[in-house]
Amino acid sequence: MFRIRKLYDSVSSANRDAIAQVLDILRVQFPKARKEDFEKISQQLQNPMKYRYRSILFVAEDGRGKVRGFAMLLHLTDMGIGCLELISSAPGRTGGGVGGILYEQVREEALALNLKGLFFECSVDDPEVITDSAVLAQNRARMKFYERLGIRPIMNNVYASPVKPGDQDLYYLMLDNLGREVSMKLKAVRQAVQAILDRKYGHLIPASQIQEVVESFRDDPVILRERRYTKKNTAALAPSGLSTRRIPLIVNEGHDIHHVKTRGYVEAPVRIETILQEIDKTGLFVRTSPHRTGEKALREVHDPHFVDYLHKVCAELPPGKSIYPIIFPAHNQRRPPKDRELQVGYYCTDTFTPLNRNAWLAARGAVDCAVTGAELLAGGAPLAYALVRPPGHHAERRSYGGFCYFNSAAVAAQFLSRYGRVAVLDVDFHHGNGTQDIFYNRSDVFTVSIHGNPRFAYPHFAGFADEVGEGEGAGFNLNLPLPETITPERYRETLHKALHAIRKFSPNYLVLCLGLDTAKADPTGTWTLIAEDFRLNGQLIGTLKLPTLIVQEGGYRTRTLGINARRFFEGLAETALQRTVQ
Repeated sequence: MFRIRKLYDSVSSANRDAIAQVLDILRVQFPKARKEDFEKISQQLQNPMKYRYRSILFVAEDGRGKVRGFAMLLHLTDMGIGCLELISSAPGRTGGGVGGILYEQVREEALALNLKGLFFECSVDDPEVITDSAVLAQNRARMKFYERLGIRPIMNNVYASPVKPGDQDLYYLMLDNLGREVSMKLKAVRQAVQAILDRKYGHLIPASQIQEVVESFRDDPVILRERRYTKKNTAALAPSGLSTRRIPLIVNEGHDIHHVKTRGYVEAPVRIETILQEIDKTGLFVRTSPHRTGEKALREVHDPHFVDYLHKVCAELPPGKSIYPIIFPAHNQRRPPKDRELQVGYYCTDTFTPLNRNAWLAARGAVDCAVTGAELLAGGAPLAYALVRPPGHHAERRSYGGFCYFNSAAVAAQFLSRYGRVAVLDVDFHHGNGTQDIFYNRSDVFTVSIHGNPRFAYPHFAGFADEVGEGEGAGFNLNLPLPETITPERYRETLHKALHAIRKFSPNYLVLCLGLDTAKADPTGTWTLIAEDFRLNGQLIGTLKLPTLIVQEGGYRTRTLGINARRFFEGLAETALQRTVQ
């Protein structure tokens, strides 16, 4: 098993390690390549202006971070075209399906970028030119693979002519129409060929020879070669588009085992079903199964003693029994009580969040969903939605409370921080004190929260405007507390401020803690947002155009919870997934 991850830069240690493995693959698979070709990859990612194209590197990694294959897409932004520069499996991986999955990912990216077409070179499969039978067989197998996707060489041109006399490394120019039945016009293709040759080979090929190749394209529209290896009536396959048109939805299916029936406990299983019933109507989502996350991920954001305690005490409790804190060791935290039930107050911040046998299981399931969503983002998905309960943003490094046991959003943000800078935006009515506590001393994760002023709203002891971070994290925590009564317009003004700060931070990923308890008549809030307000807020957040993981937090008025969620995602998709329909 492996995942596809998308790299835009070589800043993080994980990205640098992946790039080093890519270079190792290149050295083995392309032994004739020049040293400068290897050095160019990192430079392309870091300095797109130098090469006049934006580079995106896709790596297929296994669970241990071992790169099993890679593909490099060049996005010529001024031309609206893409060029697949490199694609390769690791040595010994041929036939394992890695190359095919990588190419499909490249096609998905091209679709998301609204590209007119995807160009690349493929070795000549003409027996009159290629005399080595082994090489010819390899070239034919490669061409057969592309034919299955409807991709063939452009005919009637001299692109495959040798650069130097006797040159045997000859390539056709291939065109992937990305599932469109109509081929490209001559003018667009000539412009694309000119740009590709100038920007990739201008330092190697004389301008006169480039011009000769460009002018050799004369068919309008261009003609693709007849099929040689697949049936003539085989339809061209369009990219599936799932990663760009539909939002992966990861639901914590086992959430309902955590059902506290105490009167007034509003964090109930019906919340998830209410949201599902409405968002299913949008057609925006595709259900995705969560992967199991190891406890190591929990211990990266939570104190190991806290994790161990929750695991043990929940396992020891008999079915149907819940325990609540009765003492809080505020004056001597260094000497926790020995009794497990008495220790509840040592790790809990309030009197209304119980522990029971199923709390651990449900909270672990929520973490699995959030991390799975983060993995999808790292693999190139523009959006993912972890629809979970119990919520998590009140869970601090060494304590739980506010219906929250583990901070699912923080675990996901920690995962994404390996691959770039992360912003966490919390729009729940209540301050995300847990997320603030976990990242308060860090500069690579920017935490922003819009919430009711803690002078009147839970959690009361955190969320004030002067809490800006400490140490390396100074300036990387932004609290935007609001009064007990506000207008929707006031809320949107504050959201604009939050988004401006996030843009200034320039993150690679966004984790959105989606609280819907800002709604009118929510039993835990005092604000008056209605469905249309949630749509407008979703639109605003989508303008960030960041890979975004949405993690469900609060929202307890079930009469309007579903419609508010639906309208939020309709607004978000309108801007975040906006693209031209061809």
